[in-house]
Amino acid sequence: MPQSWTARPLYEVKAGLFQGLTHPYRILILELLADGQEHTVSELGLHTQLEASHLSQHLAVLRKNRLVVSERRGSHVFYRQFSPAVAELLTVARRLLKDLAADASLQWDEVASLPEIPSR
Repeated sequence: MPQSWTARPLYEVKAGLFQGLTHPYRILILELLADGQEHTVSELGLHTQLEASHLSQHLAVLRKNRLVVSERRGSHVFYRQFSPAVAELLTVARRLLKDLAADASLQWDEVASLPEIPSR
């Protein structure tokens, strides 16, 4: 059984947060939730085009690492980001990506074509 957050060293908790960000679809899910609204699993499935089982696995990792929270209401499960800081983290990652792309002379068009992360 995993240790609770309060019993683990801070560096392990931080590593867990970053582990939650290690898959492109989890980043996409977090970006979809960056609008500050709650979204159903069905809505997230439409936007990600993931099979329900794969989407469920990604959402479980995000929940485990406390990047998202969920709430069941009737037959629907609603998801939202745990904190506005998650959207801020994604925005900082975008800025870093742009800096890295410029430094490495990567295709700017690819980076510039990424959808905007809504600000709150």
